[in-house]
Amino acid sequence: MRLSGSLWRNIYARGVPSRYLANMAVQRPCHVTVLGEQYLTDHMTNISPTIVSKLPLKLHTQPSHPLSTLRGLIESHFPSYTHLSSLSPLVTPYQNFDLLSFPKDHPGRSVTDSYYVNKDLMLRTHTSAHEVEVFGRGETKWLLTADVYRRDEIDGSHYPVFHQTEGARIVSANSTGMKEIEEDNERLAAHLEQSSIEIEDVPHLSSTNPCQPAHDPKHTELIAKNLKLSLNSLMLHLFAGRVGATAQNPLKVRWIEATFPWTTPSFEVEVFFRGKWLEILGCGVIYQPTLDNANVSNKLGWAFGLGLERIAMVLYSIPDIRLFWSQDPRFLSQFKQGEIITFKPYSKYPACFKDVSFWLPEGQTLHENDFCDLVRDVAGDVVEDVKLIDDFTHPKTNRKSLCYRINYRSMDRSLSNDEANSLNAQVVSCLRDRFRVEIR
Repeated sequence: MRLSGSLWRNIYARGVPSRYLANMAVQRPCHVTVLGEQYLTDHMTNISPTIVSKLPLKLHTQPSHPLSTLRGLIESHFPSYTHLSSLSPLVTPYQNFDLLSFPKDHPGRSVTDSYYVNKDLMLRTHTSAHEVEVFGRGETKWLLTADVYRRDEIDGSHYPVFHQTEGARIVSANSTGMKEIEEDNERLAAHLEQSSIEIEDVPHLSSTNPCQPAHDPKHTELIAKNLKLSLNSLMLHLFAGRVGATAQNPLKVRWIEATFPWTTPSFEVEVFFRGKWLEILGCGVIYQPTLDNANVSNKLGWAFGLGLERIAMVLYSIPDIRLFWSQDPRFLSQFKQGEIITFKPYSKYPACFKDVSFWLPEGQTLHENDFCDLVRDVAGDVVEDVKLIDDFTHPKTNRKSLCYRINYRSMDRSLSNDEANSLNAQVVSCLRDRFRVEIR
């Protein structure tokens, strides 16, 4: 299951067909090395050195790291589930998209949105890429935490690598399976009734959030109720202590109808935290073709997915997503495994803004994610954000000019103007060499 709805839509709404990059003068090596293995490249290859360098790190498995603690808290709430965290990030487009019923023209397939080793191999864009595989093993209750990869802009809340936890449960679509679910629903409901939580719910099924044709509506109602009770309990586990929930001031959770291609009915979950509603996760009753593809056609169940960074930034008060990748002891030493500790900023270093303005080759375009990947390859996490500040088309020649403003600001030390100038000069040089632009 991917991140929750609006965040997912925002990420993927910008996708453009790969043909827009086909005529850019991008030179590729014949091979690329990923996780110690060599792979042939082709017209789809766009994985960058910066991304390759992140693959072995697996922040969610590093002791005391905030993402590891958050993963542990979620896993502790589902002790009877199988906990998975070491599956390879390399998957086929078929696994990532087709097995989950993504349309052939879905923008997420584009090279501007996803990282490809070649046309037959890519980096997973979501943990759901492993759903069919895990169900096919015979797992019926499981959590999977993993690093996922999507091409994205550069700012304080976006990063091309982030981490997701996906949870799923399936049961037999018969009286035995439904009895198991009913008993669990009774247990969970009793727990929530005695807890300081206020839930704003929506119907389990509706005309706008319908039952799948292959499912019995009564079964779907029970499964959806189990999903909601399970996740309301998880929200209580993660947030009640942080908001100081009491009977007079309970934790507030609300459910919203959603639409996803891999679940029906589908929902989003929000939590009221520090004065505003926060979107936490997306979930729903698993699309039956996914279970058919896993050869468990006699089952039905639910799945959810949440982004760890998104929640950890809120719980730990971490202001910049780059900090999760910091090796600075002033960051890492603040945290202990199993504890949510408010981050204490150790410094705010001055920003250094540099503009890069250029003409595109005639008849060509450049996607913002390609520019951001180039900047990351040159300057890494020294760049805090990149903004397009001018997009101009000459009225006579029809040539297109773009101007980006790059904010160079290290999280760990002050950058001199000379250092920023040097990095910016390298960005300009790589931009000229890779995309044959004319610098203004």
